[in-house]
Amino acid sequence: MSSSAVKSYLPWVVATALFMEQLDSTIVNTAIPAMAASLNVTPLSLKAVVTSYILSLAVCIPISGWMADRFGTRRVFSAAIAIFTIASILCGLSVNSPMLVAARLLQGVGAAMMMPVGRLAIIRTFPKSQLLAAMNFVIIPALIGPLLGPTVGGLIVHWLSWREIFFVNVPVGLTALYLAHRYMPDYYGDKQRPLDLIGLVLFGTGIALLSWLLEIFGEHKLDLTSAAVLLFISISLLAAYAWHSREVLHPLLRLALFKIRTFRVSVVGGFVTRLGVGGLPFLLPLLYQLGLGLPAWQSGLLMMPSAAAAMFMKFISARVLARFGYRQVLVINTVLIGVTIAMFSQVGANTPIYVIVAISLCLGFFNSLQFSSMNTIAYADVDKSDSSMASTIASSMQQLSMSFGLAFGSLITGWFLGDMPQSDRVQLTSALHHAFLALAALTVLSSLTFWTLRRNDGESISKGSEGDDDDADEVKAQAVVQTEVQTAKNQTAN
Repeated sequence: MSSSAVKSYLPWVVATALFMEQLDSTIVNTAIPAMAASLNVTPLSLKAVVTSYILSLAVCIPISGWMADRFGTRRVFSAAIAIFTIASILCGLSVNSPMLVAARLLQGVGAAMMMPVGRLAIIRTFPKSQLLAAMNFVIIPALIGPLLGPTVGGLIVHWLSWREIFFVNVPVGLTALYLAHRYMPDYYGDKQRPLDLIGLVLFGTGIALLSWLLEIFGEHKLDLTSAAVLLFISISLLAAYAWHSREVLHPLLRLALFKIRTFRVSVVGGFVTRLGVGGLPFLLPLLYQLGLGLPAWQSGLLMMPSAAAAMFMKFISARVLARFGYRQVLVINTVLIGVTIAMFSQVGANTPIYVIVAISLCLGFFNSLQFSSMNTIAYADVDKSDSSMASTIASSMQQLSMSFGLAFGSLITGWFLGDMPQSDRVQLTSALHHAFLALAALTVLSSLTFWTLRRNDGESISKGSEGDDDDADEVKAQAVVQTEVQTAKNQTAN
């Protein structure tokens, strides 16, 4: 196949797969109440359907680069699409909650391989002068997915059933698989580095156990001693990985990068911030459908304004950062997000629709600026040789924070609800309102993590530097696509 043909079709290949992934990740939240009714479980207990997918992403993303280097981009990318499509079918055929969670875990494995490997193929195909344009084309589906997902999901649930939301992926997946077979180049790594299998077991097991504890807390009766022992084991596994990563030449995640101040503030500050906003993708559909009694399709429509606002912010975020700087933007904007989340505590049955739309627009607007700022400053002081590892760590931590944030939001709601049935609309709405206030307070407190930034931090990105060379442009291009994709994923929180 000619080089020109690959350049013409490769962005479409990656964009198709990314659209499928983004549509799926946003379409599910709207269907949670319908799933709960069909499977005879409580809506809050189905948080595992969302968290299992995100957790699988976080655990599997670190090995995606090694897989591509070892087995080739075409084979790994095609396998990822096939796994994702098959898992989607299994989700639609699930007869109970455990089967659905298991299928979502498998979906996460496929999704974890698709975007990193697709991005790698584009970086190796296009010259640096064309790289940014190619990546900007690819990220369009990442911005459209959150805009269409909730509405499409709401319409499907309203007219058909929740199972069809997963079957939508089948024709898209088959199309992406055909395009990948025809037009995906097959690149291998220059050097064969060994897989840090011990690190994968320590990190994956520790994170999975910790996430499971958050998942079952409040849902099942687990005595305090057992919970404490399991918590100690999970923390010990993560501590063991931290020690292990310093002793091996090629660790799964090189934690030494946290010595870079801007990277550390971005990742740690972003983690804490997402604990506050990460629960909104799950809680808002519950508020709209169970609290306010709206049908699924209207609930989906109410999720659209935030995604539209996020797309608008994409065009002005660079100028805002250049004008005010990262420190000022992150400190003030984090507080504004907290205030906006608190506004949802005032949304009730008598709240006009235009007020809900206005709050959603504000949240999408501020969230888009927040995630773009946090994600890009992570690369401000990272060397080119470390950019791939920095991207892997940032991606993994972002997925983990979303998973923990969703579990945390559900846990707080369940705590305020107490022993009251989740079918009690008044009590559920009250519990959600209190949860929004708690999440808002946590988000406002997270702004303190960004005070450690210096006034000129991130200027090499927000204002550019005269000494940028082609290698630096490549690093920035990778950062841009990572930022926009992750920003789009986080717009599901609105």
